Amino acid sequence: MKEPQRERDRESGNVGSSKENDQSWIPKTLRKRVCTTFVEDSFSNGVLCQCGGVREVHASVATADFFGAAIVTQWDSRQHSSECPTDAYGELEFAGAGRKHSHFLRLSCDTSPQIVYTLMTAHWGLPLPNLVVSVVGGEGHEKIKTWVRDVLRNGLVRAAQSTGAWILTGGLREGVTRCVGEAVRDHGAAAPAISKKKVIAVGLAPWGLVHNRQQLVNAQGSFPARYYVQNTSRDSYCLDNNCQAFLLVDDGSVGRRGGETAFCGSLEDYISHQHTGIWGSGSIEIPVLCMLISGDANMLERLDVSLRKATPWLVLAGSGPAADFISDLLDNLSSVSLSTSSPPAEGEAAEGLSAELRDKVRNKVQRYFPAAAELEKLVDSALSIYQNREFITVFHGEKEGSDDFDIVLLKALVRASKRVSSEAMKYTEELKLAVAWNRVDIAKTELFNGDIQWKYEDLEDSMTDALINNKPQFVRLFCENGLNILDYLTYRRLESLYCSLSDSSLAYILLQRHLSERQGLAGSLPNLHGAETVPLKSLQSALTGPASAMELNLYEVSRLLWDLLGDVCQPFYCGPLGLNPTTGTRKALKQVNKMLLGECMYQDQRCLSPWAALFIWAILQNRHEMAVYFWEMAGESVLSALGGCKMLRELSKLETETETKLAMKELAQTFENLAHDVFGECYQSNESSSFTLLIRKSPVWGGATCLQMATAADARLFFSHDGVQSLLSQIWWGDMERSTEVWKLVLTFFLPPLIYTDLISFRAQEEEDKSVEVHHGRDADSLDGNDATVFSLADIIQNEEEAEELRAVKENLKDSLPSDSKRPFIVSRWTQFWYSPVTSFLGNVLMYFLFLYLFAYVLLVDFKPPPPDGPSTLEFVLYFWVFTFVCEEIRQTFFVGSTFVLQRMRNYIQDMWNKCDLTAITLFTLALCCRMFPWSYDVGRAIMAIDFMVYTLRLIHIFAVHKQLGPKIIIVGKMMKDVFFFLFFLAVWLLAYGVANQALLYSYDPRPGWIFRRVFYRPYLHIFGQIPIHEMDADKLVEVPCTNNATLIEAGEEPCLSTYSNWLVVILLAIYLLFTNIVLVNLLIAMFSHTFSKVQEHSDTYWKFQRYNLIKEYHSRPCLAPPFIIFSHLHLFIKRVYYQIPSVKIKHFVLELRGKKASCLNTWEAIQKENLLSAQNKQQRETDTVRIKSTSVKVDNVLKQMAEIRDHDRRLRLLETELEYCCSALSWMTDALSQSNLIKAGHLPSAPQRSDSTVSKLTS
Repeated sequence: MKEPQRERDRESGNVGSSKENDQSWIPKTLRKRVCTTFVEDSFSNGVLCQCGGVREVHASVATADFFGAAIVTQWDSRQHSSECPTDAYGELEFAGAGRKHSHFLRLSCDTSPQIVYTLMTAHWGLPLPNLVVSVVGGEGHEKIKTWVRDVLRNGLVRAAQSTGAWILTGGLREGVTRCVGEAVRDHGAAAPAISKKKVIAVGLAPWGLVHNRQQLVNAQGSFPARYYVQNTSRDSYCLDNNCQAFLLVDDGSVGRRGGETAFCGSLEDYISHQHTGIWGSGSIEIPVLCMLISGDANMLERLDVSLRKATPWLVLAGSGPAADFISDLLDNLSSVSLSTSSPPAEGEAAEGLSAELRDKVRNKVQRYFPAAAELEKLVDSALSIYQNREFITVFHGEKEGSDDFDIVLLKALVRASKRVSSEAMKYTEELKLAVAWNRVDIAKTELFNGDIQWKYEDLEDSMTDALINNKPQFVRLFCENGLNILDYLTYRRLESLYCSLSDSSLAYILLQRHLSERQGLAGSLPNLHGAETVPLKSLQSALTGPASAMELNLYEVSRLLWDLLGDVCQPFYCGPLGLNPTTGTRKALKQVNKMLLGECMYQDQRCLSPWAALFIWAILQNRHEMAVYFWEMAGESVLSALGGCKMLRELSKLETETETKLAMKELAQTFENLAHDVFGECYQSNESSSFTLLIRKSPVWGGATCLQMATAADARLFFSHDGVQSLLSQIWWGDMERSTEVWKLVLTFFLPPLIYTDLISFRAQEEEDKSVEVHHGRDADSLDGNDATVFSLADIIQNEEEAEELRAVKENLKDSLPSDSKRPFIVSRWTQFWYSPVTSFLGNVLMYFLFLYLFAYVLLVDFKPPPPDGPSTLEFVLYFWVFTFVCEEIRQTFFVGSTFVLQRMRNYIQDMWNKCDLTAITLFTLALCCRMFPWSYDVGRAIMAIDFMVYTLRLIHIFAVHKQLGPKIIIVGKMMKDVFFFLFFLAVWLLAYGVANQALLYSYDPRPGWIFRRVFYRPYLHIFGQIPIHEMDADKLVEVPCTNNATLIEAGEEPCLSTYSNWLVVILLAIYLLFTNIVLVNLLIAMFSHTFSKVQEHSDTYWKFQRYNLIKEYHSRPCLAPPFIIFSHLHLFIKRVYYQIPSVKIKHFVLELRGKKASCLNTWEAIQKENLLSAQNKQQRETDTVRIKSTSVKVDNVLKQMAEIRDHDRRLRLLETELEYCCSALSWMTDALSQSNLIKAGHLPSAPQRSDSTVSKLTS
């Protein structure tokens, strides 16, 4: 069980020990840039180069002409700098920050983004992103507006956290980058510790601008490098400690911005072509979105270059100059006829455009960037941006708010994807993005609202993404909207799903173990692809994933399920693989390897039970919500839930991680509760059909039944259900009435003719006839269970063996049997009584008491000397009786249970009472051998006495069937564990006190026997009050002959007591009795009380489960009890060996249904499950939590409506103010005109009369 943990520790140890070695390749591959040519900066009086460095650090100076002016007037990174191995990489520790180390790397601006991305994901361990948001703009000490901070904190970071995104920032503690870092920090602190979706902030900063960058320089790498932050209360050029990784782009300049722009664009473009999911297994490329906040004139060129690569942009209007300019350009510029078929080449953006449009753009550039140089170049960039406006989404954050910012991001990406997508289905990309972000709410409201008719082809890839990346809500949504699971799940796709298991999961380790075993055997076979034997996954390529994972097939899955489920059911997937379930492991491995070398025809076949296969796949990964959904969709709900419970409990025994183990146990208990509840619903609907459900043989679960699976899963709660107990009681009593008193059974047992009287009531004959008639001829046409098929338990259970015997005799001997299967009354009544398990149990109990009486009589009275004087006749009878016990144990070991002999023996040994039987038989055999010889006669008698105790204790198992004694026996068994703990503490005190007491009382006594008595035996008796005061207290010593001579003591004389430390002996005795009699004994009582109170609550459940095992045992036993059971054994031997009649009791309580009967029973069970789920959902909707959540949503809607009303009220007030101003102006004009001579004075026209309805219309 500890092997999976060892493998994990081995892997983690290798990774931890080789951290520095893994990154030793970085200086050999990655470079930095150093300025090598001094280009004079005219503003520094020849002291500084245009790169920002001083003259002394440059290797050469730019050549001057004859007039003293430099020929080179503009510094260029590619021409005037050179590359050399990087000297700054490793881990970064912020002094005083108290957080995890960040990764950092100094790299050239021309570095390939593929190498950097591989370094970040494969070596730095950053999780693969589902989204990349590059925050651009807002550099320097520019003040960030309040609403922009709110958008970053409550909008961007929250949306990124819900999708598992990377945020690319400037990496320095200034402007927008500082706000993003603080938001990432706060959301990371508020996120739960087990959350798998963390926001990863990656800082891309210019190396020459970083403050204290020399602290990072170390040619060997820093693990870690301590970095001191200057002042965290103000903006600075220090690195932001909230970033998880830093890419410090070096173009050879010092103190200049812009060197990282080209690399940032290349990295964004490269990531946008990578796929999401585990090992890049997703069907969509990683969406990349650039977010523009504020910005200066230089940002237009950055935006233009990125748009040419079809990268979508989100512009925050109102945040600053560049963002406001783009918003104004897109909103207010007149639409003209522009060719958008292909983006224009650089320098040709203005061709074909009207002069009017160019003038408008020039005016806007001058208004937003009045101090910008190269005006025409900015105009060209603006026109090129306008041509690619389909990739730009403008967000008015001050008006729209940050509540639905994630929807804004999704729509911005979808808008860009529709532009470049060539698929006919324009909503497919939006669906893939919603799946990648796990936003089922967006998918429901925007995509699955009934307006779109989805096809199977549109949902297939997204369904695979949802399954692999554990998004059960999307799986449910797809299955409800057009995806047919029968067409989707083929055996090839099922194998690919198992290949996608996480390499840290327990199922992966177990599958890899079976795969390695098969690959080891295949070493001698020719390999079709010429590939070497490799593990299930290997980290060979961080980009493409391990090709060796595809070597996994269904055989490894079948082996794993066999390990978990055991012999409860037949091995899975043997049919598609063409294997015989009884084939040995080595032969099966050879067949599978031979099949894999050819064409695997089974892989394109549809999975026969897709929901059950997906349910098992989810169970092996311990995926709670997805497993529950697949269980809801699968058939045979009760058996499926019990099967999931069995697998989870077996996996929890192998799991070593505490949290995962607890999660498995909780999920197992959840499925046991579901099985209990569904069966309860079935039992309330129809009792007889629910009984059939328990013993029905399932073709999906390898021929298992509910009772068999519940026993294997240790589902005590399921067995405690009244329906299960009712079936067990009916099996226990057979055809007799369950209300029959025990004394009637005992009396009839000794007087068999009473069977034919009315002393014992049997079930009515007409009921049996009705059951038999239905069993042979009637189909179940009702789904509610009222007219469902009823099977006679007498036919199913008691007469199985007789029916099988008749069929076998008919086939082998060709004898003609009477057509009328109804037996005479005398035979049938005799069979009904003696073949009932309760009768078999009663006979075994009575004969067992007789056996104990005979055993005791022989041991006490009639135990003769060795031959030839003995043994006596009764002792020979006792020997024969024990021999019949041995025969019965052999029958239980080799003829009951699994088809494999080793598995039968293993199951037999696992039972505690079988171990007791083996112990008793072994002791009896040993005693029998010893008592036959005079020299070992007394030893044999002693062993025989001990064996009698073992046989007597065996009675406890018989009393377990009693309703009152059964639970108490379980409690006693639990208390035995407490006794062992008590004995451990007691042994410590016994040893401590016994040795000290012996040393103080006797100065010298080398006799081993007496030492043992005085060190262990006598202190043990002190607990019960047997304290020899005359040997311990000096005042009460009794004179006895003794000596202090060592020679005489060694010869056997009694040593004298030492009275020197007598006072210390008394003190030690008092302390010893205090701790043992008061502390330890009361501790034992407290432990007993705790165990009793804990077990008493569930004792009835434990007893009902134990009762099933007892009933199953006596149902399988012959009707005769030892010693007469020997006749039954001879009868069975003749049937099995001579007539070759197979046993039908190899599997207990099994009923095989086919055709319409099985279909109707499955449909009826599914209806009861739906009724249960509907009732649970209704109950959940009525809980306080759901109501509070619903009320909260309603309150939020009301608040939004109130905000809109307040906005309308504000607008109305503004309108009223303007109307008042207009009225005042008109009044002033009227007065002025009336006082002038331009018009004649007249009567002022009266105001029109308006009705209330008109007023209400105007106000509305």
